[in-house]
Amino acid sequence: MGMTEGRASLRKAVKELQMHWNETKSQWRDSNATAFENKFIVPFDMDAKMAVSGMDQMAQILQRIKQECGE
Repeated sequence: MGMTEGRASLRKAVKELQMHWNETKSQWRDSNATAFENKFIVPFDMDAKMAVSGMDQMAQILQRIKQECGE
């Protein structure tokens, strides 16, 4: 799996998780749901965004390396 495919796969998984969480949140509306979201969902979302950003940067670096090496 290349960088582009991995990035797309991660973005799809995050979007799917968010969709399922929103469905769950519509039924689970107590302080435990809020605590769960703050402890797991929010940090995961932030980490996933940073990972996608890192993958974008890595893809640019790899592209530049390929160009400089004549591939």
